[in-house]
Amino acid sequence: MDPNQQACPCCASPRNSGQPDNGIIKAADEGPYADPPARRPRPELQSDMIYIPGGEFWMGTDTSEGFPADGEGPPRRVRVDSFSISAHAVTNAQFRAFVEETGYVTEAERFGWSYVFHLFVSDASRAQVSNVPAGTPWWYVMNGAYWAKPEGLDSNIGDRLNHPVVHVSWNDAEAYCRWAGQRLPTEAEWEYAARGGLERKTYPWGDLLKPDGKHRCNIWQGKFPVKNNESDGYAGTAPVDAYEPNGYGLYNMSGNVWEWCADWFTSDYHAVSSTVNPRFDKPTGNRSMRGGSYLCHRSYCNRYRVAARSKNTPDSSTGNLGFRIAQSL
Repeated sequence: MDPNQQACPCCASPRNSGQPDNGIIKAADEGPYADPPARRPRPELQSDMIYIPGGEFWMGTDTSEGFPADGEGPPRRVRVDSFSISAHAVTNAQFRAFVEETGYVTEAERFGWSYVFHLFVSDASRAQVSNVPAGTPWWYVMNGAYWAKPEGLDSNIGDRLNHPVVHVSWNDAEAYCRWAGQRLPTEAEWEYAARGGLERKTYPWGDLLKPDGKHRCNIWQGKFPVKNNESDGYAGTAPVDAYEPNGYGLYNMSGNVWEWCADWFTSDYHAVSSTVNPRFDKPTGNRSMRGGSYLCHRSYCNRYRVAARSKNTPDSSTGNLGFRIAQSL
């Protein structure tokens, strides 16, 4: 298979790939909280926000490491206005505060299941696996998995309050943003911030994956999908402030969890979007994701580079997908 045409195996299948064998998908029940709250400032979140001065940068890539089918290029000069972005992904503790105040019920809860990586499922919970999507058998359709029980009903986040919240759909992330008085970053803002002031570099810190032999991100170490050596310190999610930040003070812009962006996804992004504050707003059925995750590896899914892109349906949720927030100035 042409590596430029391969799917991203560390990204879960979309929500509709988890349908049971009879072809019937359980619809998301309307929870006790359905409509997102009105946007209003949350001063307690402001300390996590980093000011990013506006400017121009080279967005995208045409290097041999890229995936042209993902629409990573052609690279071009793009200008973005000043904005703020959270120093790290939204944590379990922050999302819990949102849920406790609003009563919000995530889509994973309303559907009754979410995607969990097979190595994280306990022997007792395997009986709760309702399906395995074709093409990505390492993802289990786990009944009862959601943000507070990320590996299923026998799991919890008690020792992961400072880890990124996962099993949140794009719609869930947007609801949180409304509560927080913020928004999701655009792809252009995300990449500009991820580069940390560097130009045309592969990662937020430069071109070498491990400068001086030091791990700078949480990605897969070993043979996917059966053995993770965990030489970077983590098998699953890492704390949101693990590893050194980039030049803007942002953590984990490569690896750890994929992060939702505001844009609809198109592989023609660089050809059809503006060069000034670009944002692709035409519905395509998929929202954009950036940053890669703890399941990415150079051998098959080299998408933890700052120019890399991926997608999923806005109702999908997985154990390696979260988000961070941004604010216009």
